[in-house]
Amino acid sequence: MNRVFLAALRCEWLKRRRSLGAWLVIAGAFFTPAIIVLVRLVRRAGLPQLYADPQFWTLHWRNAWESMAIFFMPMAAILATSLVVQIETRNNAWKQVHALPLHTATIFFAKFAVILLMLAQFLLLFVFGVWLSAVLPALLPGGVAVPPAPPLRQFFADTALYYLDCLPIVAAQYLLSLRFNHFVAPIGMGFLAWVAALSALSWEHANLVPYAYTMLDFLRDNPEARRAVVSSGMHGLALGWFLLLTAAGYVVFATKAQKG
Repeated sequence: MNRVFLAALRCEWLKRRRSLGAWLVIAGAFFTPAIIVLVRLVRRAGLPQLYADPQFWTLHWRNAWESMAIFFMPMAAILATSLVVQIETRNNAWKQVHALPLHTATIFFAKFAVILLMLAQFLLLFVFGVWLSAVLPALLPGGVAVPPAPPLRQFFADTALYYLDCLPIVAAQYLLSLRFNHFVAPIGMGFLAWVAALSALSWEHANLVPYAYTMLDFLRDNPEARRAVVSSGMHGLALGWFLLLTAAGYVVFATKAQKG
């Protein structure tokens, strides 16, 4: 990684503060943990039994990931990607960006790296929020004993796989955001693709749908899942889709006639 790319990456990271994407990362990461805390405060009578369960952390982790894997993570990827690209489109700044003494690949991958870093930040904050949502109810007066240390190695391993599952969505949305100057178009297409993936979960070839991997990952390990999902080889397929869509996005970006 050369100095020019690092400088471009640093500039793009600073620019992201001007978008709603930075706030979306924080709000989205802590939304589900906040709801869990609120529900447990309302239902405090059931806390002793819940916290006494030897499978407490497994159940807590799975409950937290249900809404995240099905809804919030795909939506965060769709919105954050579009918002980061929109910084240049909204300010009519693409021409200025292309006027910089930077290679097209440097511009493309620096902004893309920022989006990937934001996704990693989103997931790390979520893991912290999940831990916090387990500890906070136990710290309240008259609460329950603080749960033992969570299996962090397993948590981070699961989170890394969910990160991989979400990469095709980011790459697809980056391609769409670079292709269409209008802010609504890539978000609308992403939302429709997510709905289509949700509808395809029971399809025998659902593991070929690039927007479905976070949902398939959650459902395959959920014994209470109401659908029989096909998840064989999905992490390899997710990586393949990510590389293919990233390459397609670069071709679209490099060959686009209108630069601003």
